[in-house]
Amino acid sequence: MVMAQSLYRLLEQRHAGAVIDVVAPPWSLPVLARMPEVAEAWPLDVAHGELGLAKRWRLGRALRARAYTRAIVLPRSWKSALLPFFAGVPRRTGFRSEFRYGLLNDLRPLDRQRLDQTVKRFLALGLPPGSALPEAPRPRLAVDPDNQDRLRQRYGLRPGSIALLPGAAYGPAKRWPAAHFAALAQGLLADGRQVWLLGSAAERGLAESIRKAGAGGALNLCGETRLEDAVDLLALAAAVVSNDSGLMHVAAAAGARVLAIYGSSSPAYTPPLTPRAEIFHLGLECSPCFQRECPLGHLRCLREIEPQRLLERLRAIG
Repeated sequence: MVMAQSLYRLLEQRHAGAVIDVVAPPWSLPVLARMPEVAEAWPLDVAHGELGLAKRWRLGRALRARAYTRAIVLPRSWKSALLPFFAGVPRRTGFRSEFRYGLLNDLRPLDRQRLDQTVKRFLALGLPPGSALPEAPRPRLAVDPDNQDRLRQRYGLRPGSIALLPGAAYGPAKRWPAAHFAALAQGLLADGRQVWLLGSAAERGLAESIRKAGAGGALNLCGETRLEDAVDLLALAAAVVSNDSGLMHVAAAAGARVLAIYGSSSPAYTPPLTPRAEIFHLGLECSPCFQRECPLGHLRCLREIEPQRLLERLRAIG
């Protein structure tokens, strides 16, 4: 979701006065609200893998009155092309895949060598076919200073704090071991730093195990805050340590200094789009495998990234 902002910013630059609306999952609307390029966000409440034909038809028919001139479909699934077709959008752009002929009428081939990053694929769909790719405009989420003040007071937050993001919804092959996060938290607390654990309610148990193993001094805020609060908290942190996750990209777009840890995924494919990021990636012969769980059972790509290495880097940052 965050990387798509690069496309929205490109469209705004290339098409002055264009109105950019976005159809997205309901959970993502608070992030879209922090993107000044997005005029309106329309929630489509379908679960991952759900066809949701009736829901797509109803929203598509409701959007006909908006008289959109173009739709850009970022996902490559067949079902994702249904809504703009139902909405009667005259030009419907997307990559050629899953027999979407007819549903889309501006089909583009996916050149995986040329478009070797997710953000490049998004940008290519916003340009005429065959166009040279510009440098990607970096995602930039708006921050609410008043909400930051409220969060500081509510949780007793201190300057110089470090935010740890231990979750990764994709699967354990993208998660730095909980014991490593705990060791890092313990070292930071010993240095006098305040440590925040951020993530969803589903990650609260994971974060609590890290908090207890790390001497119990960290603040477990998983499930305690809204997504828009997470944007403001990440912008407040002195640095953020994160797996390759959606929240890592939120941190980057909020302007945080990010220490990004990659295991089964590749920083070449989905890097944090900020000059304030540092990548921790071993580049083993078995990675990136892009699997949800380590197919070899050893998780060396993450386990061998030692907590001391990140602790020393955070100490150097100050």
